[in-house]
Amino acid sequence: MKARIIGTGSALPEKKVTNQELSQIVDTSDEWISSRTGIRQRRVAVKESTVSLAAAAAERALLDSGLSAEEIPLIIVATCSPDAYFPSTACQVQKYLGAARAVAFDLSAACSGFLFALHTANAYLAGGLYERALVIGA
Repeated sequence: MKARIIGTGSALPEKKVTNQELSQIVDTSDEWISSRTGIRQRRVAVKESTVSLAAAAAERALLDSGLSAEEIPLIIVATCSPDAYFPSTACQVQKYLGAARAVAFDLSAACSGFLFALHTANAYLAGGLYERALVIGA
């Protein structure tokens, strides 16, 4: 069986911080940052958490896929910045979504975490253990 992506979703923190604002607290400038990185602003989580952003992205991915949370048997969250180590971010997302029957776990592999999570999900699907998986990078 070949795995395929049937839905995607994303979520961002509400607060934006520009390079100009950053230069008020750090010795830098918009020109210095943007000329080296291309970044002019970034999002900063103030009201949001890793779980709330992951859950919002998951809801959008489910909506995009046309599936319900009950149809998801496997949830993998790739994160190296969980809100807590226990319960895992994946288990908290599972509860939020109402995916009561899903197996849920976190995978921590820093920048390459999402790719490792995607490959891990693919291995479960190829092995016939699950028919679907929800993979979240947070």
